[in-house]
This record gives sequence, C-alpha cells and structure tokens, in this order.
Amino acid sequence: MFDTRDMTISEINKLINQNWDNIKNLNEITECLKVDNRKSAIKLLHRCKGRIDHIEEEIDRLKRLNFYENRLRDKDCKYIVGIDEAGRGPLAGPVVAAAVVLPSDCIIYEINDSKKLSEAKRNQLYQKIISIAISYGVGIVDHHTIDRINIMNATFVAMRKAIQALSIDADFLLVDGNMRIPHVNTRQVAIPGGDSKSISVAAASIVAKVTRDRIVYNFSEMYPQYGFDRNKGYGTKDHIESIKKYGHCPLHRKTFIKKFI
Repeated sequence: MFDTRDMTISEINKLINQNWDNIKNLNEITECLKVDNRKSAIKLLHRCKGRIDHIEEEIDRLKRLNFYENRLRDKDCKYIVGIDEAGRGPLAGPVVAAAVVLPSDCIIYEINDSKKLSEAKRNQLYQKIISIAISYGVGIVDHHTIDRINIMNATFVAMRKAIQALSIDADFLLVDGNMRIPHVNTRQVAIPGGDSKSISVAAASIVAKVTRDRIVYNFSEMYPQYGFDRNKGYGTKDHIESIKKYGHCPLHRKTFIKKFI
C-alpha cells in the first residue's frame, strides 16, 4: 500500500505517471490520496479518479472489440488472424496488407481503426502490437502490379502474402471489408468496418498503415516535388497539382493518374 502523506507532490505525480496504465495501483494511490488534505494532493486525487474512469471505459470497449475473437475461441480456434490493408486509394506507391495474431489475454489500450488515430499514436501502438503479437506478417504489392492486375486483385495478393508470412498456421481469418480473400483454404469471414469491430483487425490496420507510410515517406527523398512525406501518395489537392505541373514519376500508378495528365 502506498502512503502519499510521506511523499512530496512531485513524487506523488511521478508515482501516478509510473502507474498510468495500472488500474490496481491507481486505485491504491487514490485510496491514499483520500486522506491527504493538501490542496495539490486533492487535485492529484481528481486526476487519478479521471484516469481510472477512462481505463474502465477503455476496458469495456476492448471487451466489445474482442467479440469475434472470443466467440471463435469458444469454438476451439487458437490462432485467429486479423487482416487489413492500407493503400487502396492512393495515386502512388504500393498496397500493403498485414495479418496479425494476438494472444487471448492481451490488453492494448487505445487500439482502434488506424484511420481514427494520429500518426504518433499509430507508431506507438505499432511497436506494442509487434512486440506482443504471437505472429504477424506483411504483404506488399507494388504499383506496377496494381496497374497490371488492378487494385482489388493486388489487395488480395498482398493479403495472401501477409498470411503466408505468418509463423503459425491460421485457424480462422477475420478480414476487414465486405469480401472474403479468394484462393485461401483457411476458414474466414469478411467484416465490414472490421477495423472498428475486431481487435485483431484493428491491429492489422495499424501494422499495414505504419508499414506503408514508412515506405512512402522515403519516396519524398527521391521525388520531393510530390510531397510524399505529407500526402503518403494520396490524391490531395497539392499532389494533383504537382502531377499536372511535373507529370508523373516512376512511383505513380498510371491507371490512377491518367485523368490528371
């Protein structure tokens, strides 16, 4: 049990920060702060209570986010794979898919659809996901192949590559979107908006997005006039204006930009 009355306010604040994600310890600190009458301690008590409320809400959300995974585990599925892609819509660069298998007891605060997260938060969660995942795989299909076989087929190729890169044999696939992956023997279900409904798919969306962003970010050094470090290849107004001004570069998807040149 902590005794905050023997600590300075600065020490208490540091203690709270050290236990920011530990609801058990935060509850203990809160109980101690309830008998600490210092004004600054009372402020820290409110800070602790607010964090506890947030964690409890987040735990409830994560329980809902595990709905598909828990149902499948009840049916003796051990390795449940979340699959998502990044880069179907951009005018340049590859499409990237990720496949992620998470342990059943993992808690990843703030995990969500990658599109709902800041870049800094995605990078932070990416590191946590790859460190705790049972296995993860990435599939990358370049812009030449996208032009040759179209983006939908290229996306499925990337997804199959991601599955093949796993170190385990999948028992079940949870696929973001409304289409199942063709030419895959593993049982699967397509989940529209799956990156907001399944923790495994949300994890895959983050891994795919961060991986692709890092690839395209490096393009900006090769072709700075297109602002790839800012637009990640997407068709922003500035990007389209650059294409009209400079023409396309070798990294552009010709079937996507033909209406601009």
